[in-house]
Amino acid sequence: MESLRPSDLEEETGLRSEYLQSLRLIERLHRLLLDVIKNEFDRMGWSDINSVQALLLYNIGSAELTAGELKSRGYYLGSNVSYNLKKLVDGGYIDHKRSNTDRRSVRISLTQKGQDACDVVEQLYQRQLGSIEAVGELNEDQFGELNRSLGRLERFWSDMIRFQL
Repeated sequence: MESLRPSDLEEETGLRSEYLQSLRLIERLHRLLLDVIKNEFDRMGWSDINSVQALLLYNIGSAELTAGELKSRGYYLGSNVSYNLKKLVDGGYIDHKRSNTDRRSVRISLTQKGQDACDVVEQLYQRQLGSIEAVGELNEDQFGELNRSLGRLERFWSDMIRFQL
């Protein structure tokens, strides 16, 4: 199989070109989202939390769950979750306690400080929603189609792993 090199993009056409462009966009968009979140926290003077940790807090929200449940939702890799959860516990953003039913399992939830950080991300998203249509020229139907396409790509990749295709 041919190598998928970025330098060959100018020569690419058709499905391969669109697929490679989508892969680069997905990667860049994730990095940009983290930069947008970091910028928001920097602007507010929060220096003890990074954007990955802020997004982790947002994804936990009001739930009480285990690190394993976070991983199974597909948000994070194992070592990434463990490292960031430890930092967030040490920083006072997350509370953890042993499960009553399974003493090996640790349940986590946000402290008030963690909820405050979660609220910063929520307010950022709300502010973006106020201008995404006018400035970003993206509407609900376009996001719906984008979400359906990304969902199909996620299922395709999951099947590639699950069935070793």
